[in-house]
Amino acid sequence: MRRANNNQSREMTGCLRLGSKLVGRGQPCYVIAEIGINHNGDIDLAKQLINVAVGAGCSAVKFQKRTIEVVYSAEELAKPRENPFGPTNGDLKRGLEFDIEEYKEIDRYCREVKIDWFASCWDPESVDFIAQFDVPCFKIASACLTDDNLLRYTRARRKPILLSTGMSTMEQVDHALEVLGKENLILMQACSTYPAYYEELNLRVIDTLIDRYGVPVGYSGHETGLPSSVAASVLGACVIERHITLDRSMWGSDHAASLEPNGITRLVRDIRLIEKSMGDGVKRVLDREQPILKKLRRVLVAHA
Repeated sequence: MRRANNNQSREMTGCLRLGSKLVGRGQPCYVIAEIGINHNGDIDLAKQLINVAVGAGCSAVKFQKRTIEVVYSAEELAKPRENPFGPTNGDLKRGLEFDIEEYKEIDRYCREVKIDWFASCWDPESVDFIAQFDVPCFKIASACLTDDNLLRYTRARRKPILLSTGMSTMEQVDHALEVLGKENLILMQACSTYPAYYEELNLRVIDTLIDRYGVPVGYSGHETGLPSSVAASVLGACVIERHITLDRSMWGSDHAASLEPNGITRLVRDIRLIEKSMGDGVKRVLDREQPILKKLRRVLVAHA
């Protein structure tokens, strides 16, 4: 019985459009290279990472946008924290935020190299900031899944939404979908540990989300390797998101949970090979098998 329900739910998932690409069941996996804050506040490094994503064949790059004084309390910002930008946590958070001129350059450069870009927006002001660039969609981070005001504010922009579900219960996901609705929505299975252990990933939740909600489902990975992300695409994830970096040993909190250029290139290659390998499910004898059949099969039968 569950198999029938599973098939029905998968038929319901349909497709939605992110920029020029259709995303969903039967479409090529939409691979997002998460730059996030791995640019370390340097626009030239950001452009190098965009080049890595383009070279790997990714579908899009993603950044993170926060209004620092809204997302963090004054006490949090005042905490001592040695970093390249100063002695406090506030110095670090502000140093990692790009301003309007830098985002204009990101927008211009992504158009030049022909790759989509968008951002995880952590507060309404950041939604307004990113919206001025006519991005193809918005991402809502796992940390913001329970922020009903942000969910409603983002939905009001009438763009597709990718919602990460890390560190969330199924009841919290239920509520988030009551707020957002299911239209133009992709749910992302995620584990919010950095780096994540393989035993924490729970890839079977991809199937659970498809069954429960009947919307397209993706996977946002923070593990260090590739096999689980490739497996997620086989399990039905129509979007795969992974952090990228030039070097996992670089300074910064997210680099250790990121893929280096060779890693993201191999990931896209493997996903495309898997897609090519899946076929249509109809068992048949291939033309290229015929010579082998005639040479090796000892008993030939007349029926098909």
